[in-house]
Amino acid sequence: MKNPRSEKVAVVQEVRERISSSEAVVITDYRGLDVLAMADLRQRLRKVGGDYKVYKNTLIRFATRELQLNLDEVLVGPTALAFVGDFGDGTPGDAVSLAKALCNFAQDSDFLSIKGGVLEGQVLSSADVVTLSQLGTRTEILSEIVGLLEAPLSELASLLEAPLSELASLLEAPLVELTGLVESLSEKQT
Repeated sequence: MKNPRSEKVAVVQEVRERISSSEAVVITDYRGLDVLAMADLRQRLRKVGGDYKVYKNTLIRFATRELQLNLDEVLVGPTALAFVGDFGDGTPGDAVSLAKALCNFAQDSDFLSIKGGVLEGQVLSSADVVTLSQLGTRTEILSEIVGLLEAPLSELASLLEAPLSELASLLEAPLVELTGLVESLSEKQT
C-alpha cells in the first residue's frame, strides 16, 4: 500500500493480530445473507466461542502476506472471517465447534459458503474445513478420554472389592458360630 490511510493500516494490523492469535479462522462467502441471517449466524458462532467479521479482501491479503499465508485464491468476492475466540466467561472456544457451526449454517443456507481457513498457521481448503467440522469437539474428546480412563478404574475397584467381600463372608460365618457357642455356654452357666 502506497501511503495508506491510518484506518486501513489499523484494519490490516487487526486482521493480522486476530489471525495470528486465533487457533483457527474460517473464510466464508456471505453473498446474499440478509441482516437477520447474518445476526443469526453471529449468534450461533458466539455460542461456540466464535466471532464473525467482514473485511475487504485487499486488507486481508496484506495481513495474510505479512503472516506468510497464501490465501489469494480464496479472497475473491464478499469475504468474512470467522475466528475462534473466547466465550463470555473467558473459556476458549475451539476450531471444531466453529467449523461445525459454520458448516451446519451453510447446509441450511443457500447463501453462506465455506472458502477455506487457517488452523494453527496452516492453510485449509474448504474440504479441510468440512472434515474438521466432522471431528469431535474438545468437550466430546475429553469426555471420551475420561470414560476410557474411568472404565479400567471401575473394573479394578470391583476386582479389589470382590476378595474383600468374600473374606468378610468367610470371617463372618465362624464369628456367628462362635457367638452362638458363647451364648449357649453363658446360658448353661446361669
